[in-house]
Amino acid sequence: MVSYTLTGNQVLHMDRNDYYGGESTSLNLIQLWKKFRGSDKPPAHLGSSRDYNVDMIPKFIMANGALVRVLIHTDVTKYLYFKAVDGSFVYNKGKVHKVPATDMEALKSPLMGIFEKRRARKFFIYVQDYKEDDPRTHEGMDLTRVTTRELIAKYGLDDNTVDFIGHALALHRDDRYLNEPALDTVKRMKLYAESLARFQGGSPYIYPLYGLGELPQAFARLSAVYGGTYMLNKPECKVEFDEEGKVCGVTSEGETAKCKKVVCDPSYLPNKVIFFCYI
Repeated sequence: MVSYTLTGNQVLHMDRNDYYGGESTSLNLIQLWKKFRGSDKPPAHLGSSRDYNVDMIPKFIMANGALVRVLIHTDVTKYLYFKAVDGSFVYNKGKVHKVPATDMEALKSPLMGIFEKRRARKFFIYVQDYKEDDPRTHEGMDLTRVTTRELIAKYGLDDNTVDFIGHALALHRDDRYLNEPALDTVKRMKLYAESLARFQGGSPYIYPLYGLGELPQAFARLSAVYGGTYMLNKPECKVEFDEEGKVCGVTSEGETAKCKKVVCDPSYLPNKVIFFCYI
């Protein structure tokens, strides 16, 4: 929406909710109670509603990821405050361990033995030096063909280290990556390392100080600066179509806003989407 307003177009944002962000919003206590308990009011002993910012879809942001680059490029960061996450942890053999964030932490970490750390260090150096457009850094391997399993086998890493690399650093959700081209895993590891180094924190993650709902709200504020109009708490937003089946407006509370284009989530067009599954 921001880019659309920057090109001189008029933008009207209508939302059935009284908050920004839709399914990815952050709710205060009253909003949270209303969403899951109907009209009941939260108990007084829970404190002030404004003390709560509960993410509906919790997630961290990689400090050097694509989203951060978008935020910086659009200058929306002037409306946002971030905090570096203090640490990243992994559960292994019944215990919780901190994912090493420095060389000293890596030496002291019980996640790998002394000799395993030496082998892992060689692999990490390879990943760090790897450049997709520079064959000299490939060591004779085409990572679009070599699987992650084959790449790791070259360095003789044991299964525990493979699990650590795949799930704590590359952040894969399952083990399918082992039989897939290694390039994706190497890129993920490089992103982890670059994000870790960006703010010199204890982890590669950052997080909006007042919840993820701040992201869409910040973009809304930036869009408003360039002429965008935002209307929250607009019930029963109905998308209108002309005789040719083309979108021509949106109606709410008896009023219709004429338009040529509509951008919305699937819930606003239940008859125009095909349901596959819940995530």
